[in-house]
Amino acid sequence: MSLLKGTRVTWLGHATVLVQLPNGTNLLIDPFIEHNPKYPKDFVLPKIDFILLTHGHIDHIADTIPVAQKHGSTVVAMVELSQYMAGKGAANVIGFNLGGSVQLPGAVVTMVEAKHSSSVEEDGVARYLGEAAGLVLTIEDGPVLYHAGDTTVFRDMELIRELYAPEVAMLPIGGHYTMGPKEAALAVRYLTPKLILPLHWGTFPVLTGTPEQLAQLVYEPETVAMVAPGEALQG
Repeated sequence: MSLLKGTRVTWLGHATVLVQLPNGTNLLIDPFIEHNPKYPKDFVLPKIDFILLTHGHIDHIADTIPVAQKHGSTVVAMVELSQYMAGKGAANVIGFNLGGSVQLPGAVVTMVEAKHSSSVEEDGVARYLGEAAGLVLTIEDGPVLYHAGDTTVFRDMELIRELYAPEVAMLPIGGHYTMGPKEAALAVRYLTPKLILPLHWGTFPVLTGTPEQLAQLVYEPETVAMVAPGEALQG
């Protein structure tokens, strides 16, 4: 049986990831679609049951409300960010915080630390939207997935490994706003995943890190997934 055990993980450019669980539940992480130059424009989303958000920057939340309203999705996010989304028109939200877990149909979602900021600009002023976070998805009869959100490497990633043992790590590698390949390679050493999905690279000119650079820096280069937007992980 494959590492993914019937779970389908599709990268949709930038940090947007579609996770389709074996029981039919569909999760969309950090929806950035309409203005995402790397989003595969011919990709049609299935019905989205839950939208999971790591933090409040516009390139991670831009399409939350349109998707939620179209599909009747529940938005799952940091407390302040969930309240903000409710105020913007999300009918169903679940707010939680670092260390907390939410039981969804087919998976438990746990919020873990990230080292980043979280805000949205409104009328020229940055509005605080709670702490930035990463998300661990413990899938029933499936793998453990870790979406790091936007972050640099930090030593407590070892705690994420010790507590949750993620088999698939989705890590930002572009640099400038997040860690680049050098830092991501150290994150891989701390997390020891079996499969790595590089995120947050190539979308804009300042995001210069590449999966090839990461593969050159990790002990097992074959664990770095070389997928184009719209392609699902194999493993």
